[in-house]
Amino acid sequence: MKTPIVVKMAAVIAVAGLAGCTDLKPMQAQIDNLKTQVASLQSQVAAAKSTADAANGAAANAANAANGAQSTANQALAAAQASQSCCDATNEKLDRMFKRSISK
Repeated sequence: MKTPIVVKMAAVIAVAGLAGCTDLKPMQAQIDNLKTQVASLQSQVAAAKSTADAANGAAANAANAANGAQSTANQALAAAQASQSCCDATNEKLDRMFKRSISK
């Protein structure tokens, strides 16, 4: 006699469990919403990566330009120092020439 009661109880539990599972539509809507949000975030991440890559390229170009400018500045400094050295030597020669002419 216990077996029919156990079978009836199992059937009632199964029906109650299945009734509880029929309420999946709100969860499915939430899952769909989350999928949409993930897709949106993936596109935003891709756009941010693209922007970061472009900024990295611009920074590399700026660094190259700065290195070129530094090289040009170094060349100008070397030329200015050579010119100053030549000017100093010329001034020294002129001073010696005037000192000789005064001493005669």
